[in-house]
Amino acid sequence: MPGSGAVTRNTLRQQIADALRDEVLAGRLPPGTEFTVKQIAEQYEVSATPVREALVDLSAQGLLDSVQHRGFRVRVYSVEDFREMIEARTLVVDGIFRRLVERGTSAAQGEQLVSVRRRAEEARRAARSGSLEVLIGYDLRFWRELSGLVGNAHITEFLHRLRVRTWVFAVPHLQRAPQSMRSALWDGHGELVDAITLRDADEVRRLVHAYNQHGLDWAAAL
Repeated sequence: MPGSGAVTRNTLRQQIADALRDEVLAGRLPPGTEFTVKQIAEQYEVSATPVREALVDLSAQGLLDSVQHRGFRVRVYSVEDFREMIEARTLVVDGIFRRLVERGTSAAQGEQLVSVRRRAEEARRAARSGSLEVLIGYDLRFWRELSGLVGNAHITEFLHRLRVRTWVFAVPHLQRAPQSMRSALWDGHGELVDAITLRDADEVRRLVHAYNQHGLDWAAAL
């Protein structure tokens, strides 16, 4: 069965990539951390091939840098990188919401919004409790599902990668100042879903602007 080996390897490759991405987002692999394929293979008790493929995938997604003759390093993003990522994210999100508001939502999309609203409620609870790792998980799912309403997988994936990168930048800073974490975390997910449901374009724009400005003001104070 020649096909089964490939499927297993590809699945393992994705599992390793997902696990390492979670480690980075949780701050357990902070920016600047270096490691080799051999170290990761030994950690997960797997062969080097799927590990190498997973690390190359994460490099392509902007989470890792390849270090010649030394392995890989978790990418270090600057405040300026963060600002530029927010600018890019803003352009994508504006287009998404403009399309959603103009078109409205179909019956099927209305059902999807119910799921998105659940993610919004979960993200808000996590933000208000200061549960950073939990918030990141729900926040990423919220934006993936919300952008998925447009029906363009390329847009959804691009936005997801941008959001992961902004979290990679933010997590170490938030973890170093836990006392101010709650005020630094945005929790307007539910209001955004309400505005989209009502097709209130002005309110959508106001919320998105406030959200992006919140991130920029936080970064400026670092």
